[in-house]
Amino acid sequence: MFDFLKSDWFNITLEIIFLILISYDIKKYIETKKREYIVNIVLTVLFAVWTLYPYYNSYIGWDENQKSEMISTCKNDSNASLCECVDDKIFKEYTYEEYKTVDKNSSDFNKFINKAKEECLDDSWF
Repeated sequence: MFDFLKSDWFNITLEIIFLILISYDIKKYIETKKREYIVNIVLTVLFAVWTLYPYYNSYIGWDENQKSEMISTCKNDSNASLCECVDDKIFKEYTYEEYKTVDKNSSDFNKFINKAKEECLDDSWF
């Protein structure tokens, strides 16, 4: 139901909204020099970090050599672009430690992989 929360466009939209709010408060602070706008700026930045941190946590959890190791096992496949897309979805969903401990034969992981493949093969705009 709330699959849009994991999309990149949702993250980009949130970032744009936070930047607009912060720039508006900075503009108002420069015009009026009221302290309430500084409080708004600080609260908006803190809320942005609190909101966006879970979305970037997975990206931070992978080192470049770990990503390249995982991608190198995939380059032997016939459809490299599909493989890269699925790898990207894995990077977003799991941290490296979680990925190492997940049971690759479990039904939940297989459902995730199948759904990722469907999304990667989908040619629609949305």
